[in-house]
Amino acid sequence: MISLLSSSLGRLRIIAFLEGTSFLLILFVTMPMKYFLNMPEGNKIIGTLHGALFIIYILMAFNVHFEYKWKFTKTTWKVLLASIVPFGTFWVDKNVLKKIV
Repeated sequence: MISLLSSSLGRLRIIAFLEGTSFLLILFVTMPMKYFLNMPEGNKIIGTLHGALFIIYILMAFNVHFEYKWKFTKTTWKVLLASIVPFGTFWVDKNVLKKIV
């Protein structure tokens, strides 16, 4: 974990994991709680956290894009698209980001 914190790419990988996890929590835990159990509190908390992580993820993706001189058509679009697809950030970590390290 310490080695991941030493580079912007490593920090992006950590944020990708957190963002993806928060997205899955919203989809499979807090949304069913909100609509089936009439308990919206969890959705508000996790939703706010996910929103912040999403913004950080996008900003860090562009930061890494410029630092590593990625081509938008080859790498960056995959990283950005991954943030809106369930399980996407996990896929992009395994198939894109991990190979760059």
